[in-house]
Amino acid sequence: METVFDLQQLREKVRQWRREGLTIALVPTMGNLHAGHISLLERAREIADRTVVSIFVNPIQFGRGEDYERYPSTLEADSEKLSAAGLHLLFAPNLGQLYPGGMEDDTRVTVPQLSNILCGAFRPGHFSGVATVVTKLFINVAPDKALFGEKDYQQLLVIRRLTADLCFPIEIIGMPIIREADGLAMSSRNGYLSEEERSRAPLINQSLRSAAEALKAGGAITDIEREHTDKLAAAGFRPEYFSIRRLDDLALPGPADKRFAILVAAWLGSARLIDNIHVDLGG
Repeated sequence: METVFDLQQLREKVRQWRREGLTIALVPTMGNLHAGHISLLERAREIADRTVVSIFVNPIQFGRGEDYERYPSTLEADSEKLSAAGLHLLFAPNLGQLYPGGMEDDTRVTVPQLSNILCGAFRPGHFSGVATVVTKLFINVAPDKALFGEKDYQQLLVIRRLTADLCFPIEIIGMPIIREADGLAMSSRNGYLSEEERSRAPLINQSLRSAAEALKAGGAITDIEREHTDKLAAAGFRPEYFSIRRLDDLALPGPADKRFAILVAAWLGSARLIDNIHVDLGG
């Protein structure tokens, strides 16, 4: 595995691969890697000749008072995991590489509508931060394919829309959520949970599965949302939303819709947990 820290080195490597006629897959991350991230890399190695993983904790996708300052930095351990998994190139830039003009006046990329609902309503500017850094990575890596986990389902749809609207010739691949044995979605932020909070955290996924069954049984969407929000609150969570949306674009569902995403964001202690599940009533 080769590691590069600046854009010029990255571009030179990409140009070399292109001259050799090789295909490239990109997996963007913020580091502190777990098995979910490694599953993306393993799939990337199956579908492309060369793989790039980026590790960059992107400050402009964090809101005021969020965990940017304490987000775990584990580059050495991450490098060992990536090397063992067969990565070709690790790109680990610093702030100056991706924000040469500074963060205050830097150009922003915004995806309307999708960015202002659900997580976007509670984290203003978050998805603009995500869209901006992903655009920078797409321009410099020029991958044929890019892989993202479905745990961040709204983020995945934002990136798909960005890719289509900006005419990037990149295939966006969503990968299944990797879970712990008790159903908790793997996340770098799970490390913020105390032992007692970790024992309660699987209620997030249990509530999604319960809501899915209620939806399949013909329950009213607003009743299902209210019931499961209340149950999480009673269990000590601080729910931001528990929402049933149209699968393809996260719009509010209409009477004719059959494919849904059930999404939840809730705080447990100092950890903000998100998860989702998909339901298809179309047979």
